[in-house]
Amino acid sequence: MKLRKQQMIPVCLLFLAICFLAALPAYSQRGSIGIDLGETSDRFGAQPRTTTGEVDIEGQGILFKRVSPEGDPNIIIGGELQLPVDTSTHAPEFAAFVGPEFNLGSHFVLGFHVQVRKIYPPTSDVNQFFFPRYKMLVLEIPAVAEYKFGPGNNAFIRAQASPEFAPHYNQSSSGPSPFPGPTIDHAYTLRASVGYNFTHWYAKVNYETRYFKFSNNLGNPNNLASWRSDKASAGVGLRF
Repeated sequence: MKLRKQQMIPVCLLFLAICFLAALPAYSQRGSIGIDLGETSDRFGAQPRTTTGEVDIEGQGILFKRVSPEGDPNIIIGGELQLPVDTSTHAPEFAAFVGPEFNLGSHFVLGFHVQVRKIYPPTSDVNQFFFPRYKMLVLEIPAVAEYKFGPGNNAFIRAQASPEFAPHYNQSSSGPSPFPGPTIDHAYTLRASVGYNFTHWYAKVNYETRYFKFSNNLGNPNNLASWRSDKASAGVGLRF
């Protein structure tokens, strides 16, 4: 896994922010920091699907704790790093979010996050046709739902669903592109986790699928910008 210099800046900033959350339990009241190991499978257009290992680092905490147990939400803040082993065919990603989560009784949590995600799609070489993809800054508003059950409500199922909005494009890491930024047709991200909270740590397994469909025009020749990604992972983390 080799990250470029411009990718190291958001990595370092987000990692420091996650460490800051972990270092201030009295302020954030409650949170977690963890690491997941898994495999990501990506396909761009009609190219062959490629697979590589991936390391994900994530953290979150309660920025503002609810005042009343009835009706008031907790305001959650957090972020994640998604770092594939092979960055020549897979995209590193960095995200930060904030948003309300409502406790509905003792079993359910519902909410949404306002999230900003930076994506570095790889460059493709198709039959000596060099296609640099633009870096994307994406606004996401994932809906979040969690169901807690079992002894002490320590087992959980958590799901996120998010439509993707039109990205803001930056020049490719490989240099200027002769093509304009592609026009988004539709896109979505779905994520699910199943896990168990122990006293000071947790374990979970995850699955995520994402699809970016771009209009077939000058910015998306041969549909090379369209992207399907599937990822399965498992990990552990600390609770504070």
